[in-house]
Amino acid sequence: MMTDTLDELGPVDWIVVEFPGSSFNGSIAPELTSLVDRGLIKILDLLILKKDAAGGLEIAELSDVEDGELGELRAFETELATLLSEEDVIAAAQAVEPGSSAALLVWENLWAAPFGAVVRKAGGQLVASGRIPVQALAAAIEADETQEA
Repeated sequence: MMTDTLDELGPVDWIVVEFPGSSFNGSIAPELTSLVDRGLIKILDLLILKKDAAGGLEIAELSDVEDGELGELRAFETELATLLSEEDVIAAAQAVEPGSSAALLVWENLWAAPFGAVVRKAGGQLVASGRIPVQALAAAIEADETQEA
């Protein structure tokens, strides 16, 4: 039974999204809610990171944050599991600029789970993966357009 459940897991990703200053206010929640409601992702972990101007780091669970800062993100609180170690979180927080706040989000890609299950059942396995940053993609498209002009 557990093997069947594990066979159906989708790939898991994480991101750190920085908001300069203390401008994090949960306004990303409606789109996250939409992705969850459409069955595309399942949010597994969500932490709020804050760095003071000197680089001191504060790590907060959703339950530790004021409602006004979270908006609809509070709705995900009961569904969360702690997947990252403190060391993982501190390493991820290295990317956050002093004086900024950030959301560290971990999610399962439910949309990819059926494909992953079929690949595993066919004897395939993931041997490489990666992500092309949107900024790099935009730069490549712009370079192609410049060459064609």
